[in-house]
This record gives sequence, C-alpha cells and structure tokens, in this order.
Amino acid sequence: MAGVKRQYDGEARRARAEQVRTRIVGEAREVLLRDGYAGLTIPGVARACGVSAESVYKRFAGRAALTRAVVEESLRGIGPVAAESRSDALPAGDLKALADGWGRLTAEVAPRVAPILLLLDAAAVHDSELAELARGLADDRRTRMRQNAGRLAEAGHLPEGLSIEHATDVLLTYSSPQLYEMLVTRGEWALDEYAGFVSAGISAQFSTAQR
Repeated sequence: MAGVKRQYDGEARRARAEQVRTRIVGEAREVLLRDGYAGLTIPGVARACGVSAESVYKRFAGRAALTRAVVEESLRGIGPVAAESRSDALPAGDLKALADGWGRLTAEVAPRVAPILLLLDAAAVHDSELAELARGLADDRRTRMRQNAGRLAEAGHLPEGLSIEHATDVLLTYSSPQLYEMLVTRGEWALDEYAGFVSAGISAQFSTAQR
C-alpha cells in the first residue's frame, strides 16, 4: 500500500506541476497579446498566476524561453493530439487528401500562433534576444516544412525539376502568419475559406506531377 500511495502522490504532484505550467504559459500568452513582448515580465506573470517568480524561473529560463513555450503550445492546436502528430498521420499517397488535411490544420493553428509570431517579428527589430528567438522559430518552421516537402517528394508529388527547397518555400508561404493576417485578420475571410485557399494552393503547386 505504501508503494501505491507514493505512486499516487507522485502523480498528483506531476499533475499539479503541469497545471501550474499551463497557467503560466496561458498568462504569458495573454500578456503578449495585450501588452507585447515589452510588457512581458517574469514577476508579472508570477503574480497573476499566484506563484513565486522563482517558480516560473524553475520552468523557464527567462522571457524568451517563456515566449517560445507560448509558441509551441499554440502550435499544438486544439485537442489532446498535437496538430503536428495529426499532420504526420495524414496519408501522403493522395495529394488532395493531404492538402485538404494541411489546410484544415493550418486554419486550426494559425489563429493561435500567427498573432504571436507577427508581434515577435515586429519587436525583434529592437531586441537582440528576441531577434535570436525569432530566428530560431523561423528555422524551426523551415525544418518542419522541409520535412513535409520530403513527404511530398517520397510520394511522387513534386513536379519534375522542382527541388525540395522550392517545395519547402511553397509550404512556408501557405502556412505563413503573414498570409493569415492578410486574408483572415485584415480581409475578414472565414476560417473555412482560408483553409480551402491553403488546400487549393498546395494542390495546384504540386498537382502537375500527377498528370
């Protein structure tokens, strides 16, 4: 029984720790959207979450690390299974089905992550630490889109002469926060219209390999 109690206590502690982390990341997101990166402080987030600044620093080395966590949480999308995992599970053999899946996932994730990425890009001009973070996040995006381009190549969806790097650029364009801002935020497109545009664009760029 003692072993069971220790296991239960350990699981309870981990659950509480995860709840605290979730609150911290959620508060940081709200501050970023309301006050920008300049308004984000570890003591401020700690006070809002009812924890000590030391508790926040134990989880995140500083503002940049906390901001990265906000971006990573946003990229998970909605639901228990991360959007990236759901993307990886899409069958690559059918280009239209794959593009439709990517369109839906882009429309799910973009409202969560695009506003954060855009404000970071704007603020990075005046903050060297943030500029480094923005470059790292951009590198992460390119790496991910290159992986997706590799899936397209392996499934035979790249037109002759089209390189994986070119395909990576195409996928980066259709998943970019700038496109979301232009069409949805400023253009007031509905999310299903935006998803359809992304899907149709990807299909059109690569469908010539199927002809």
